[in-house]
Amino acid sequence: MISKEELVDKIENTKLERMPDSEDTYKKRIYLDDDNVLIVGYIKEERFEDINPEEETVMNFYWFWELRNSQTWDLLFENKDRNFNFCESDVGGWSDNDRVEDVVGDIAEEDVCKWSEQDWIEDISENIAEEVFDWLKTLKKKD
Repeated sequence: MISKEELVDKIENTKLERMPDSEDTYKKRIYLDDDNVLIVGYIKEERFEDINPEEETVMNFYWFWELRNSQTWDLLFENKDRNFNFCESDVGGWSDNDRVEDVVGDIAEEDVCKWSEQDWIEDISENIAEEVFDWLKTLKKKD
């Protein structure tokens, strides 16, 4: 069985891929053994209001993870509680990466996205690994 440290390493270092059916969803697959695969990813929150390209727009993203049977693809467990999220701000064609502050003034992303503490997978990888191990223990008990 995989160790917690090894799982954390795989969660942090396996490459995220954009899902072909959605430009707003990114996932990584981590095969734990012959029977189980862990899916970790994030999805952009759907927006229902019109976006004015001249105003600052905040986009929210939510981390999720699920454990599936790698043979049948049956969903065994999932966490889509939206407890771990992050956001990015955008003004016109300028994003956080382009230094939005240069366009709209001196604003820190922390002021725009006060709740955003999980921008990087490293921020939550241990939480994910702990929950996955709980799931795996539950599966073992069923056997």
